[in-house]
Amino acid sequence: MSLCLHENNTQLQLMTSSIKLQMEYEMLEDSNDVNMTIMINDTIPSAPSEMTNLTLGGYCNPWLGELGAWYGGVHGYSSLVVCLFGCVMNLLNLVVLTRREMHNPTNAILTGLAFADLLNDLEYMPFALFMKVLARPGYPPKTNPWALFVLAHSNFSQVCHTISIWLTVTLAVWRYMMVAMPMQNKTLCTMERAKLAIIIAYVCSLLVCIPLNLSFSIKDTSGMSSNVTMNGTDVKYYVYYSDLAQAHDKLLVKANFWTYSVVIKLIPCLVLTVVSFRLINSLMEAKRRKAQLKGGGRGAAKGGEDGGGDRTTRMLLAVLLLFLMTEFPQGILGLLSLLLGDAFFRSCYLPLGDLMDIVALSNSAINFILYTAMSLKFRQVFMATFHLNKLCPQQRLSPESDLTTTRVIHSIALPSNGVHQSPLA
Repeated sequence: MSLCLHENNTQLQLMTSSIKLQMEYEMLEDSNDVNMTIMINDTIPSAPSEMTNLTLGGYCNPWLGELGAWYGGVHGYSSLVVCLFGCVMNLLNLVVLTRREMHNPTNAILTGLAFADLLNDLEYMPFALFMKVLARPGYPPKTNPWALFVLAHSNFSQVCHTISIWLTVTLAVWRYMMVAMPMQNKTLCTMERAKLAIIIAYVCSLLVCIPLNLSFSIKDTSGMSSNVTMNGTDVKYYVYYSDLAQAHDKLLVKANFWTYSVVIKLIPCLVLTVVSFRLINSLMEAKRRKAQLKGGGRGAAKGGEDGGGDRTTRMLLAVLLLFLMTEFPQGILGLLSLLLGDAFFRSCYLPLGDLMDIVALSNSAINFILYTAMSLKFRQVFMATFHLNKLCPQQRLSPESDLTTTRVIHSIALPSNGVHQSPLA
């Protein structure tokens, strides 16, 4: 996830290792110079005067930089609100999805997604608070412990987001298997396999992000390692390329860009696109077969498609569109930054850092609303769990209730339509 932050009184530009060509810790000049700058040199500057002002031009219109600067002024506050809302919503998701009535493999995957989103929201809040809302000249302090926090934040948030992305793909494939293989899904889509898939997604995401995490380390203003002291001087620490990342003409940095753009972003989007459309076709075909078996002929098939099948199609298209709107742009922009160079990165990608952050955070925060709006069973269990049945008596939990839900940003769970096991039931 992009972590680009702007502030009038700082020279901070923090960039997540998986997205950015460069990642810097806060560098403050004296209080008379409040112009935002960013290091674009291959070597670590020994003084702020060696830093180059960020210029927007080249590939993208300068208005993009103005947009990014404008939103940067409110990003800290908006991200705090979204993260707080997301924490509450994901906690509610975890409470409901782990109820005995909701115990099934699909819900187990959704629980894994909610947990990853909750961790990401919880961790992002202190970062946004100190690095954005409370930022001022001299604060946060440019100490070694604070630089360590910035580095840990960058690595942790990327791992959590990668887990969410690949659990989305897992759930899409899972749902396709249940729809396309109605006779085999009871043996293929078991709780044990679901738990194994969740573990694999968590472990593999951690392993994939290891090269990204090795690309950066803590440096001081002299360019030395953080364990070197300077005789009585006030050493300032920030995050920059590690020695390993700068070796062999920054081979690791280039490899990380391919890893981020292709493995973490583009491949999941392509897989999810293919599986989703195949899933739509399978559902529509199953609906037509069911109508024909009932002897309704063409008219019955058409009526069924206008009902549940049509709603399912629209729901899936919304799932696909919103997911691609979130993930595809980041992957494509990252890939173009690698192919076109630093000029494209600075003029096109960098101004959108905060905007892409808030979109990703919002995606993980609205799932509870989507569940309650699209899933009868989820609503019933939620009302029963928090003893709200008196407010909506019609939502009483019944064992025969069908359950339909969707996770619009990070997952897909589809209604059974009488063909396969109902999700989230």
